[in-house]
Amino acid sequence: MSHDVTPSTDSPFRSEPTARDQAPQFVLPLVVRIEKTAPPARTDALETAARAVLVMLSDERSVGDGEWAEAVRDWQDARIRKVVRRARGAEWRRAEGLPGITVTGKSAQVRVFPPVPLDGWPKDLARLQVSGTDLDDPEPPVEADAAAPVLWLNPDLGMSAGKAMAQAGHGAQLAWWELPDEERAAWRDAGFPLAVRAADPARWDELTTSGLPLVRDAGFTEIAPGSCTVVADHPALR
Repeated sequence: MSHDVTPSTDSPFRSEPTARDQAPQFVLPLVVRIEKTAPPARTDALETAARAVLVMLSDERSVGDGEWAEAVRDWQDARIRKVVRRARGAEWRRAEGLPGITVTGKSAQVRVFPPVPLDGWPKDLARLQVSGTDLDDPEPPVEADAAAPVLWLNPDLGMSAGKAMAQAGHGAQLAWWELPDEERAAWRDAGFPLAVRAADPARWDELTTSGLPLVRDAGFTEIAPGSCTVVADHPALR
């Protein structure tokens, strides 16, 4: 089935106004640790952010009667916003003191927090910088394993690392929504293996019309509304 985000036309990312705009708006905060002397590799940061979103969605505190469940439900009933901020040193230590989950990659650390109202960020997170989250890969990433989930990025869009981290998180969330419970459990139990890669330009059109979950960005920052940013290619959804 081909769609923007969910089978419903009331998409949480679609740029046109929808019923979701009438709901109170929440945002999922993600903070990436970027120390001056040891910044993470870009691809690892993107992959760690995507896993962080999945860890939050699957955490027992986020479902049922869990302490974060109401905030997660409210967030998912409105626009699905994610904002990535950066921290180092004492900023990171303060962020670690707030309720959340730190997910560690090869070189990256990303802390994800339960959703907060759009205008209700905790002060220790609100003061962190959003812009300037630019990272590089010291070496080109290895080819993605076709047998594992891959989040394919639009090769024609230039995005900051922070923006791309949020988009990778969107793609991971769409795959999670689409999966049957059994496949969700298997992915979670395996530690949410995944890769984030720029798609081959010659294959991008094929990916966007494949029926796999597709993120169309609402265009709040950096890129034009309606831009296709990520295709979530999970083997169980092919």
